[in-house]
This record gives sequence, C-alpha cells and structure tokens, in this order.
Amino acid sequence: MEPRESIVIGAGQAGLSTSFHLTRLGIDHLVLDANHAPGGAWQHRWDALTMRDVHGVAELPGAEAPARDAQRANLAVPASFADYERDYELPILRPVHVDRVTDDDGILVVHAGEREWRTRTVVNATGTWTQPFLPHYPGMETFLGEQLHTIDYPGPDHFRGKRVLIVGGGASAVQFLGALAPITDTLWVTRREPVWRVDDFTPEAGAAAVALVEQRVAQGLPPQSVVGVTGLMLREQEREAERLGAYDDRRPMFQSIEPDGVRWADGSFERVDVILWATGFRPAIGHLASLRLRTEAGGIQLDRRGRGTTAVKDPRIQLVGYGPSASTIGANRAGRTAAKGVQNALSQSRAMSS
Repeated sequence: MEPRESIVIGAGQAGLSTSFHLTRLGIDHLVLDANHAPGGAWQHRWDALTMRDVHGVAELPGAEAPARDAQRANLAVPASFADYERDYELPILRPVHVDRVTDDDGILVVHAGEREWRTRTVVNATGTWTQPFLPHYPGMETFLGEQLHTIDYPGPDHFRGKRVLIVGGGASAVQFLGALAPITDTLWVTRREPVWRVDDFTPEAGAAAVALVEQRVAQGLPPQSVVGVTGLMLREQEREAERLGAYDDRRPMFQSIEPDGVRWADGSFERVDVILWATGFRPAIGHLASLRLRTEAGGIQLDRRGRGTTAVKDPRIQLVGYGPSASTIGANRAGRTAAKGVQNALSQSRAMSS
C-alpha cells in the first residue's frame, strides 16, 4: 500500500492547527487521536474550571476562540474543537492510541496495537497531559490520606474541611491555592523560592520568555514550560487567597512523608489530610523512542535554533506543542511551521528519488 504523505499524532490545539495547514497545502494526511471525542486535554479538566479561569485559549486558524465567560472549560473548548473538525472536514480517526513509530527501510510505520499506518512523515502533537510528573519522596507510599496530581484534581468542593498540602511552584499551584485557601486550610511547599512577576506581562516579555525555552530546545535539552520562565502572577480570582496570606506561608520541601503528614528537614512534623502534587507534566514522546531522536542531554533538538518544529536528527519528524510551542498561541504557529516542514521533507524525498 502506498504510504501516506503524513500522519499527525494527536488532535489537540497543535494537531488541529497542523491538519488545517496540511489541508491548505494539499498534503494527504491522517490525524490519529487517542481520545474518544474532540477536545484534546481540555475534555479532561476539572468541572470547576471555567473559561474565565483559564490562562488563555487562542483561536484556531480560521476560527474564533471560545468566549471568556462562566462556561465550563471542559465543555466549551471541546465543543469548539468539534465544530472546527466538522467545518474544515479534518481527517481524524479516533480513538487510536499510538504505541510506537518505527522505520521500515525509509518509510515510517505508526503502530497502534495490531493496526499500523505507513507514512513518509510524522507530526507529533501529543502534548504533555498524558505524562504527569510525580516526584518520589521517602515514605510517600505509606501516606493514608489522599495524594492527587493536577490531572486528578476534582474541583475545590472536594477539599472542604481537609488540610491540603500543595506541592509545586508553577501556575497550577497558584491557581489551586487561590481556589482552596478561602474554603479550607492550605499549606504551600516548593523546591525553590517562587519568582513573582511584578511588572506587566507585555508582548516583549512574552517573546523573551519564549526565547529562553527556544535556547534549551536548540541545545537538545529537555524543554521547560513557557510559564515556568515568565514568573508567577496573581489574577483577580486569587486575590482573596492573597489577602488570607496563602502565598506568604510558603515552605521549602519536606524531607519525608509519613502516614498522616510530612516531616520537615528540622525534624518537626506537619499533619495533612491531602497532598496535591502540582508538579507539572513531561512531553509525551515515548512512542518515538525507536527513532532515537533524543540528544545526550535528554531532549529533542529542533531546527532554526529551537524556533522550528523539525527534528534535527530526522527531518521527517515534526514536533508541535513541544518546547516553545507548548502554549495555545505557540501551538497554532507551530502547526503552520510543521506543515511547511512536512512539505519540505516530501520535496527533498522526491528530489532524491528522481
């Protein structure tokens, strides 16, 4: 069977943007999505998260972003994605969980259980949601309370009347404190002193933050999130928690976990009912392992000094939603860049075979 020109893995923001641009370029492709319905990671967010709460959802190319109102984000964004897929007749097949991508004498083979697709190029748009990062601390398996990661967050009402230890120094931890501190007892711990942004987050500041992520990707280092280098900011909905001192009472990491709490480095003990790990995610790229794209530094080096989407070690592979394109705005731009990268790879392949 003649291989397809491209396979896109993932139908979140980056995958849909890529499919839109591949269609515009007349490139035969198929999008494989692991979810049962449109919406990418958004459909798995907690019910209490509204469109007013989210940090931002950029409009997909040729469409408008959902309104920033009181709608549940896990309903509004998936509905807009479903409309987009239908309006542009994007070639999406679901549910398909990709296990691995291999090379068969110059042709890429995308495997999903017993099914497989042969293709000349692959665009990886799997994001990070399926790869939550949970650090290990001594004794964590003995804890008798609840341990939840951001991916499991059930909404603020679940925590009423419980003492909640929030672990993490990123935007999610700040948001959880904002929701929980006004209704229950909270404690915040981070590995490093939080860095707060006191000036306005201008377009120039955003560009500078993205540039720092690009530098890491250009060197083949594992990417940091864009949010991780911008510094933390409080939104209006977090001001009540600020007034209550939730952000002032930050402590360094505990030394170990015990059945009913945590032990600090100085030997003192703190009782807690819940440990909420707001410790982030890692890129979902394990299915690309056999292609050996990682550098010795542990990341995947991308072209154009980290600004592009083409894997330096194999130009047939594009990565979107990785490194500097992990934000919704970045994912849209990366979709266009990746489609061009696919077009270039196909052109080079045809030139070599003629």
